[in-house]
Amino acid sequence: MKNPEAEKIIKSLNLLRHPEGGYFSEVYRSDEKANGLDERYIGDHVNYTSIYFLLNENDFSAFHRLKSDEIWHFYDGTALDIHIIGEDGKLETVTLGKDINKGESYQYLVKRGLYFAAEVRDKKSFALVGCTVAPGFEYEDFEMPTREELIKKYPQNEDIINRLSKNEL
Repeated sequence: MKNPEAEKIIKSLNLLRHPEGGYFSEVYRSDEKANGLDERYIGDHVNYTSIYFLLNENDFSAFHRLKSDEIWHFYDGTALDIHIIGEDGKLETVTLGKDINKGESYQYLVKRGLYFAAEVRDKKSFALVGCTVAPGFEYEDFEMPTREELIKKYPQNEDIINRLSKNEL
């Protein structure tokens, strides 16, 4: 059974299933175009985009990466762990939440090009966050490798990759 409070939020914010896991809804897409983008981008992009994103109970955001920086903002629910694999393969975990005395943060910037995944701490609860991407999110800037591809690249992180990735796309 899904958390009833999370189900209300999913319905009231018109959240849809996200390919990486969880639920989302785009809140804002800038009406201004970003200028002077480097060669990693294909085509025009807006200055920034913003979404609501909700992970409920055992949902997780599978390991993926973006060509743009993404700022995560904590809104409601339980603490949420963001697991980031650095370029050197070192795993870092950052916790979003409202208990700053326990080292939780209200927001965190995930740098472009790094693989990251997220999950709620309390598997009987949910976490509602916002994600702001600049330059704005476009699906062609989103990469979600298979579990096998990630393990081949980062074998030292096999356990967490097995837990927070998709076996096939």
